[in-house]
Formats: sequence, C-alpha cells, structure tokens
Amino acid sequence: MRNGFRCLYLATLIAGFAFIAVPAPSHAAGSHVDVLTFKGEVNPVSAGYIQRGIKNAEQDGAAALIITMDTPGGLGSSMDDIIQAILASNVPVVVFVTPGGARAGSAGVYITFAAHIAAMAPNTNIGAAHPVFADSSGNELQVSDEMKAKVTNDAVAKIRNLATTRGRNVDWAEQAVRQSVSVTYQDALNLHVIDIIANDIPDLLHQMDGRTVKMGAALTPLVLHTAGASVNNIEMGFFEQVLFAISSPDIAFLLLTLGGLGLFFELANPGSVFPGVLGGLFLLLAFFSLGTLPVNYAGVAFIGFAFVLLIADLFLPTHGILTFGGVVSLILGGAILIDTGNGGGIYLGVDPWVLIIVALLVGGFFAFGVTKAIQARLKPPATGREQLIGKLAEVRVPLKPRGLIFLDGQLWGAVCAEGEVPAGSIVRVVAINGLTLTVVLTAPLQAEQPTASLPL
Repeated sequence: MRNGFRCLYLATLIAGFAFIAVPAPSHAAGSHVDVLTFKGEVNPVSAGYIQRGIKNAEQDGAAALIITMDTPGGLGSSMDDIIQAILASNVPVVVFVTPGGARAGSAGVYITFAAHIAAMAPNTNIGAAHPVFADSSGNELQVSDEMKAKVTNDAVAKIRNLATTRGRNVDWAEQAVRQSVSVTYQDALNLHVIDIIANDIPDLLHQMDGRTVKMGAALTPLVLHTAGASVNNIEMGFFEQVLFAISSPDIAFLLLTLGGLGLFFELANPGSVFPGVLGGLFLLLAFFSLGTLPVNYAGVAFIGFAFVLLIADLFLPTHGILTFGGVVSLILGGAILIDTGNGGGIYLGVDPWVLIIVALLVGGFFAFGVTKAIQARLKPPATGREQLIGKLAEVRVPLKPRGLIFLDGQLWGAVCAEGEVPAGSIVRVVAINGLTLTVVLTAPLQAEQPTASLPL
C-alpha cells in the first residue's frame, strides 16, 4: 500500500515539474522568423504569395512572419484577402516598410494597420489611403456624392476597426482615408501609427523581442522572443514571379496587342505556325493578366475591333481610312481596358505613354502595309494577258486594218482602227479582244542605212 502511495506521489511530482517546464505562450530565443519580400502593386498574385507565406510560417513553427513591403497600393479585393489572412494567422505578422524610399500607400496602409507589429525604416512614408475614382488617364471621375460617401465611409470603418484592434492611432487612420494624409517614418512613430523604427531586420528582431501582441479573434496575449532569431527568406516562386510581372494593366495591353499581331501574321501566311502559336500564348497570358484586374470588357471589344479594321484595310480600297479608325479604336480600348472607377485603390489604368507608343507602332506597321497594297494595285500587271496592255510591237504583216504583229517572241493577230499600217511600223497595244490585239500607230521603224564599201 505504501509503495502505491509512493508511486502516486512520484507521479504527482513528475507531472508538476512537467507543468512548470511547459513554457508560456511565447516563442523561445534561438528560433527563426520567416521573411517575405513584397514590392509592387497589391493584386491577386501578391495576395496569394502572402497567404502562402503565412501558412508556411504556421507550419514550420516560425516565431514571426515579417513582410518587407514597398507598395503604392492596389486592388481592394486583394487587400481584403491579405487582411483576413493576417487577422486569422496563428503566427505574429510584422509589416516592415523598407528599404529607404519605400512607402505604404493606399491599400498598403490597411495592411500595415492589420499587422500585429508595424515597423518602418528611415526615409520611408505611409498614408494617402483615400479611395480613388479615376479614369484610365488618372483623372478624377465624376461620381455622385452619395457614392463617394458610401465608399469612403466603408473604408473609414474598416481602417478604424484595424486601428482599434491593434491599439494604434484611430483618428490618424481616419484622416489617412478621408483627407489622404501621409506622414514620414518619424511622424508615424510619434503619432503611434507604427510601433518601431528599425534600420534593418536584425535591428527589428532586437526591438521586437519581449513585446506582447494579441493573437486571433480572442486577442490572446503572446510574448515575442526574437532576439538572435535566424532568418528564413521565402521568395516568390518562378511562376509567381512571372504571374506577378504580367499582372499589370500595361503588360495586359501589350500582350493583347502582340497576340492580335501574332494571329494576323498566321492568317496572312497560313502554315507558318510559329506566329500563330506565339500569338495564342500571348493572348492566354493576356487573359490571365486581365483576370487579376478589374477589367472593362468594352475595352477588350474595342481592341479586337481595332485589329478587324486594321486587317480589313489591307484588302479593301479604303486608302488608309480603316487604319486610322483601327488606331483610334486601339487607343480607346486601352484607355478603358481597366475599370478604375471602383474606388478600390490606386490608379490602375494603362499608362498613356504605353498607349501612344503601341498605337504609333501598330498604326505605322499597318500604314506601311496599306501603302504597299495600294502600290501593288496601281502597278501594271506583270503576268497574264493584261500585262500586254501598253507594250510596243512590230508590224510583220500590214494591218489593212487586220494583220500580224510581233510581240514578246510571238505573232499576234492585230487590228488598227487608224487605217492601214505598213510592215515594220511600231504600234502600241491598247486593248485585247479574245486573241486579237487592238493597237495604235506610234512610229515607223527606221530603215537601216547601207554601209559604204571601199573600192578594191
């Protein structure tokens, strides 16, 4: 019996020591942090990259996930995906606006406020989160006051919630949306917009150490121990880099244009294969790129119609009118290709310079083709019976008014309405009627001068 109590007593002691040895909810020193590098517009590809990084950090037991960020903003829908992933993360997420000269603009402000810890490097700035209503040239669209108020109030409510959850400056957050306020890194720290100013990631890890963050919907406190933690960089995969690179309005417009040109060359030279394959690939990439953007399909229709006009002008006697219409349609299509009037972030239209340069190149190419086509139509026929019109021939059998003429190594029946033409005369062909040529007199052949003979 005593042995039983002793065993129970030992088991209780062991359990107690085990309980004491269990660490509090924190990450021990000597662990690692994962680092994502995000530079560019907020779009579905960058959102997927950040979501993947959060899952990876959760799975590999990272002490924190650091997102180094430099963004002018982007799509509201992708921004929402990133914010939701950060709020649901089981790993502390740190947004670090770096390097010097970087910014967190528009959608980047929301992402920064959503982070458990917000940090900035020297010579960076944050702000200007007012919803944008703009056309493809960056000019403000005229929308109703009710629509502006609706979108702005929704954006304000969203960023106030984030600021309240993370304990940051709620009033400044609202000003960033309503008044497009932007501040430097030092002002951001003084106004409690961010938590840390750090020179680099090791400095950031040192300053993060010992801080308490609130995790999940329950806002469970979590103490960070990141001093001396190793850094695990998670880069974009090759396909992610490619997709991120083409997820741009300018690239989408260029891909659509190149795809149209590729199909044109294939149709103009059936069986060449390569232009058709290349054009098809460009179009597929363009459709993917457009799938990541708020597309106005009227713009796609205008671009397609532009190529119809440009190709038709090569075969119809319009003397360049359709080419001009095609260039105008191409510019209009590119201008309205991206729906920038949704207030979802920064201006995302096709760059006007890209529109102008592409339109000039495509228009110049087709104008050159139209010029050559017109020259070919005006050029006299080089083959067939029609090429005989206008040629000179020698009369071999007098025309009374019918006879024979010698032309291109052959004898032809000919008739002359001007009356009798003696042999040796030069006539010009003016018409063809069956196998008989109609000719007009030009000039008689010069008689050969007799050669003088020397006396013997």
